[in-house]
Amino acid sequence: MKGEVIMNETIKNLVERRSCRKYSSTQIKEDELNSVLKAGEYAPSGMGRQSTIMVAVTNKEVRDRLSRLNAECMNSTADPFYGAPVVIVVLADKNAPTHVYDGALTMQNLMLAADSKGIGSCWIHRAKEVFASEEGKQLLKDWGIEGDYEGIGNCILGYPAEETPKAKERKANRIYWVK
Repeated sequence: MKGEVIMNETIKNLVERRSCRKYSSTQIKEDELNSVLKAGEYAPSGMGRQSTIMVAVTNKEVRDRLSRLNAECMNSTADPFYGAPVVIVVLADKNAPTHVYDGALTMQNLMLAADSKGIGSCWIHRAKEVFASEEGKQLLKDWGIEGDYEGIGNCILGYPAEETPKAKERKANRIYWVK
């Protein structure tokens, strides 16, 4: 890389955040979860459409149901949420042409905000499949969510039960300069 990298807290957070795959069963404090959700609300979106919605699941029975549905997509019985006590389901309005990108940006904001609070996070896929299923559609209906939404991702959150791994070496030739 050319030149010096000047680190501030934001860049440090971007560089050091890692996915967590082992969680304490301790529930996240509500004010911390609200801060993470606020960061998700302010994620960039195509033309400012704000096409995403977030469903914060702290209820263990509902969390376990989502885990089961997600695992079934992989023909598994293992917990794809790694024991995390909180799942934020990110959905996006299919009518926005940038809905998938909007959802990805929301997921990133959630994970970075969580890390800044000492909360572990990981993006778990298969929200699209879960909420395209009849049971997933019924969950949305039960939650009062109307519209044509696509599941983008599940942001699992919890306090890490162990230290997260260090970053892998960065691959070479990923930055090109055109001056």
